[in-house]
Amino acid sequence: MKNWKPLLHSMIQPIVAMLCGIAAGAIVISFTGESIMEAYQELWRGAFGSLYFISSTLTRATPIILCGLGIAFAFRTGLFNMGAEGQMVLGGLAAALTALYIPGSGWVKLAVALCAGFAAGGLWSVLAAWMDMKYKVNLLISTLLMNYIATLFAGYIVSGPFKDTSGSAGLSQTSMIVQGAWLPKLVDGMSVHAGFLLAAGLTICSVLLFRYTIIGYEVKMLGQNPSFALYGGINRLKLMLFSMLASGGLAGLAGGVEVLGMQYRFVDGALTMPGYAWTALMAALLANAHPAGTAVCSVLLAALQTGAAGMERNTNIPVELSTVIQAVLILFISVKFSYSFMRRRKVRGKYESNH
Repeated sequence: MKNWKPLLHSMIQPIVAMLCGIAAGAIVISFTGESIMEAYQELWRGAFGSLYFISSTLTRATPIILCGLGIAFAFRTGLFNMGAEGQMVLGGLAAALTALYIPGSGWVKLAVALCAGFAAGGLWSVLAAWMDMKYKVNLLISTLLMNYIATLFAGYIVSGPFKDTSGSAGLSQTSMIVQGAWLPKLVDGMSVHAGFLLAAGLTICSVLLFRYTIIGYEVKMLGQNPSFALYGGINRLKLMLFSMLASGGLAGLAGGVEVLGMQYRFVDGALTMPGYAWTALMAALLANAHPAGTAVCSVLLAALQTGAAGMERNTNIPVELSTVIQAVLILFISVKFSYSFMRRRKVRGKYESNH
């Protein structure tokens, strides 16, 4: 039972936050004159009402889970990786170009493209970590600003050197990837693909990594008590590089999975417009960076977004209701962090007054 306490604790907070968000949404619905019960029934049906809607929810959740795992990995080490969006974009671009131009069979293209997506996102993240170590550039700021560099660079690549000029469409995009390199669908006629199984498998691996391996213990120790970790002989610089490589790599893999499983080409803006990375950040924060909790929160947030679209189709309530609920979740996160900060400051003040 003791081993389950961290998981249960990571699940309680997002559930409480979701209930607060739903309560706030009910207040908004009441002002529209619509039935609150009917609105939330349509929200549920739009997310889980049929196999088609379940497939859509899991498809949307897949890149969110992978990005969330990456962000959570960095948080566990005490690092703030705010660059998941740029890492995801570069990962998607690298996966698309690799699948297009590397020789070999479809499965070879698929495997190498996924590895290329992971490598692109990981190396972009490591660059930010290197600047922090070498030149003391704040990691939070550098990863945030590097999002713009990555997205603008990717936009240039697909609107110039690698733009698809075979069709009449004016979109900035690469050519279509051969079908043999696509991620297979799990159910015929549905959108959910093998990328979801990959995300679920990596969630289990992350849980096992942090619970049973030495490097997982070192990561947790460095994040929870850096002074004790350094006293215990943990190499902070080496672990920081590894964590940022894993964090950015998972975000890059999310981009590769989305390109190879849904779009079958890289389209400028297609990975940034849905806000996958920022939803993943919310999921990781809600779950206190626990991998399993992050995955569950990712599915819940994806369900909220897909369900809101179904609710808008069948009622007079706009899809922006999901934005209201997400805003409440962000407020919940802010209150939680403010309370933790004030509590640590109070404890530090007592310690200093006694010494």
